[in-house]
Parts: sequence; structure tokens; C-alpha cells
Amino acid sequence: MIKRVLLIEDEPNIIEAVRYILSRDGWAVDTHADGASAMAAVLRRVPDVIVLDAMLPGRSGFDILRDLRAHADPAIAAIPVLMLTARGQQKDRDMAERSGANRFMTKPFSNAEMLACVQSLLAAPTP
Repeated sequence: MIKRVLLIEDEPNIIEAVRYILSRDGWAVDTHADGASAMAAVLRRVPDVIVLDAMLPGRSGFDILRDLRAHADPAIAAIPVLMLTARGQQKDRDMAERSGANRFMTKPFSNAEMLACVQSLLAAPTP
């Protein structure tokens, strides 16, 4: 079974780093860079895990995450989400948690940290 991750991120260097890290571990990595059409990307090819940037053009990652968690399809609503942000303040962590993020990671991150986090999200039981 191919593990599929959807990376919703607009910074090219982060996209390439995450793609490299996860594809070396056997993940199929789809990317999307616009917040306004992110939900359509999720529904087009439902991933096993989503890595979601907090600050995106068009719509914030927090808004996308709230829409995802409120989705009528329970399988869509339960997709594990790792929220990425350049801001690591407690209020950002709290907002991510309230919005339904499974994990939270600040940029910059280590390759090992990213890989371990995404692997743990796939392994975790869904609610």
C-alpha cells in the first residue's frame, strides 16, 4: 500500500524539503500551494495524512483545518493533520489545537522530526 501525503504549502524550499524527506521513506507526496482551493485538492485525491501550512495565500491553514474537521464525510473529517507554522507562539499552538490539528510543528524543522511526525500520524488510531 502506498502511503499518500498532501502537503499544502506555498514556500518552494519547504515543498522540496518535505517531498524529499517523505518520498525517500516511500510516501507519494502531492502538493498544493493555494489556500482558497485546498479543500478541492483534498477531495480530488484523499490523502492518508495532510501537512498543512498555517499561512497560505487565499485562505489560512486554520480555516482549511476547520472546514476539514467539519466535513460531512467522517473519513475526510478524520484525516490526520500536521500543522506547520513559522510562528511558534503558544497562541498559534492553541489555535491549531482548537481547529483540530493532530500535531503542530514550527519551521525550521529537522528531517528526522518531520519524518517521525508524519509516520506517527499514519500509525495513530483515528477517533
